[in-house]
Amino acid sequence: MVVLGVDTATADVVVGVTAGGSVIREIQVGPAEDGRPRHSKLLLPEIERSVDAVGGWGRIERIAVGVGPGSFTGLRIGIATARGLAQARGIPVVAVGTLGALARGIAGEADGRLGLPVIDARRGEAFAGLFEGGAERWPPFVSPPEQLAARLRELDRTPLAAGDGALRFAEELEAVGAIVAPPESPIHRVAARHVCAVGRAAIEAPPDQIRPLYLRPPDAKRWLERDRSDPGE
Repeated sequence: MVVLGVDTATADVVVGVTAGGSVIREIQVGPAEDGRPRHSKLLLPEIERSVDAVGGWGRIERIAVGVGPGSFTGLRIGIATARGLAQARGIPVVAVGTLGALARGIAGEADGRLGLPVIDARRGEAFAGLFEGGAERWPPFVSPPEQLAARLRELDRTPLAAGDGALRFAEELEAVGAIVAPPESPIHRVAARHVCAVGRAAIEAPPDQIRPLYLRPPDAKRWLERDRSDPGE
């Protein structure tokens, strides 16, 4: 199967294509110098380059798109792009959990440990899940690092943590026995090959049923609710 993989849940633009499980092309493009993600500018050009690398759209058999949790704006861009391409070209599309894709990379370095993918959720919180091999033990959730640490204390095995959230909250995680991968390790970033790998086993769905996994309301909704509850401010 030839799979086009896309993920924009983090600050990276993640795009790649695999054929029969072999990587044909993949790329991770980080934020611009000002720190802003470049999803809207670079996603489509990198998709086209990846598709060209495998021989054109006629060879793409499935689109796998990361659905989060992660950045609200990034997820909207990535999912809307994948849905639009799937509809326009008649290609099946599947949803891939971004934590599951991170966990796939962690598994290769875990040496039998549990995998703990952690994404920085901002506002002093983390998106996290727990995996054993390819199996999900904890579904994705959002919490402050103290609550995540409390859950980790209950484990009977040491997890290997990775992701930008694992780096941000390394002190809290290591205090309860988790091992955080070295900062230079590539498993801290979502890789297109892992999006494709998880996507190969995912269940196809109509494009309009591919939706983001937010886990909490966007800031705009919170501000609106706050203004409604405090009309005098």
